[in-house]
Amino acid sequence: MARLTKKQKEAHAKIEKNKLYSLEEASALIKEITNVKFDASVDLAVRLGVDPRKANQMVRGVVTLPHGTGKEVKVLALVTPDKEAEAKEAGADFVGLDEYLDKIKGGWTDVDVIITMPSVMGKLGPLGRILGPRGLMPNPKTGTVTMDVAKAVTDVKGGKIDFKVDKTGIVHAAIGKSSFSADKIAGNAKELIDTLVKLKPAAAKGIYMKSIYLSSTMSPSVQLDPKAV
Repeated sequence: MARLTKKQKEAHAKIEKNKLYSLEEASALIKEITNVKFDASVDLAVRLGVDPRKANQMVRGVVTLPHGTGKEVKVLALVTPDKEAEAKEAGADFVGLDEYLDKIKGGWTDVDVIITMPSVMGKLGPLGRILGPRGLMPNPKTGTVTMDVAKAVTDVKGGKIDFKVDKTGIVHAAIGKSSFSADKIAGNAKELIDTLVKLKPAAAKGIYMKSIYLSSTMSPSVQLDPKAV
């Protein structure tokens, strides 16, 4: 087991053992125990009482964080010529079609989100083996396959994220930066949690939100009280 540094020991010491924190307490504490020299990401991990292997218990969705992600999101808009101006005006970093499809075939994936149109999806199919593992394949369910390209670009740039429960039943998402105020961290976390509550599958039985943890890059995690949240 790796030995803890002095700063890591100090951070662990500030977390009360076996205590379940309120969202406001945890958000303030995360700022206090984050001591890296860069603007660390703040992450939320929620263990749900679902069986992701069953289609009727899959939890997946999108949420627009009220205070944004704090991250500069690079967007590629794969659109037909008549939609290029719309995508550029909305703030897309890269706009085009065939030239970018060729670049992706060559291994280029230097973007965070790809937005496209229904009519273009057929051309993206063969690129699934490249885009799929990187989480870049556009999907109508996450709003990245749409005719309203401008809105999709604006939403993503404004803090819209998509999430999906993993095979262990956990939803993990970056909800901000350690430079955010505690109120903004709490606000973003609450928005995601509220969205997860609304998406509870009818087939899920027993306790739905089993545990919730807040952490930042290289910090220990702080356990929240699911009932209080």
